[in-house]
Amino acid sequence: MKVVIIGVGLIGGSIAKDLKSSGFANSIIGVDENVQHGEIAISNGLVDEMKPLDSAIQDADIIILSTPVEVSKNLISGILDKIGSKTMIDVCSTKKSITDLVKNHKNRGRYVAAHPMAGTEYSGPNAAVDKLFENKTNIICEKEKSDSDSLKISLDLFDTLKMNTNFMESNEHDVHAANVSHLSHISSFALALSVLDIENENPEDIKIMAAGGFRSTVRLAKSDARTWEEILLDNSENVLNALDIYTSQLERFKEALQTKNKTMLNQLILDSNKIGPIVDSISKSAEEK
Repeated sequence: MKVVIIGVGLIGGSIAKDLKSSGFANSIIGVDENVQHGEIAISNGLVDEMKPLDSAIQDADIIILSTPVEVSKNLISGILDKIGSKTMIDVCSTKKSITDLVKNHKNRGRYVAAHPMAGTEYSGPNAAVDKLFENKTNIICEKEKSDSDSLKISLDLFDTLKMNTNFMESNEHDVHAANVSHLSHISSFALALSVLDIENENPEDIKIMAAGGFRSTVRLAKSDARTWEEILLDNSENVLNALDIYTSQLERFKEALQTKNKTMLNQLILDSNKIGPIVDSISKSAEEK
């Protein structure tokens, strides 16, 4: 099986590592506009060779589109024009805009819209790691619009990555992604900006005072700016809806503190504790698998 990965950064590179080590792919071809990324991908053994896009498409059995969302939107129609009987999978973090773009394309059936929900705060081919996707959730959107053989190939690929695949419609996916993932990143970005602003004259004190809670909460603020700029703008309507609710909850905490309302503050924290069983069940499920 020849797999072409367009975009050999954290996600594309990590997919390459596991497909190679599992034997799913006997050849992995990389495509990347960043020449240095291509050189690193080869030297790190992520890909067997780098090729221009058109040449890579011609050689592929499976094409994985793992570029920032705006790049993926610019590329997807052109790839489908040339795809023939091959299968293309995109792994973008937003789905509705990209699926809408090709909903009437004559080769829509050769395309599977996926979102493997895994990652780190790092980027680029040097960030690629083994088993990044193991026991993580994968979402496939609009499965009924993909040809049965392309869908099966995609499911086999994500099974090889040891992911747990669920199915959603694109709009449903983007709403949930805004609420759970995208809001978390904005919260981390805002926390980092707040602390840097407040402690701007005492940066060393941040290191002294920061404990595990701060590090885990602010970790996402190290994420790649270009990637998250495009994700947040592409899903802005859903993210803004989530932000409205988030800021209203912050205002409730502010009110409780301003009025010294111990009962209100206590209740807010107790209400937030209800997330505990959900988080615990996620952790337990991952451990069992």
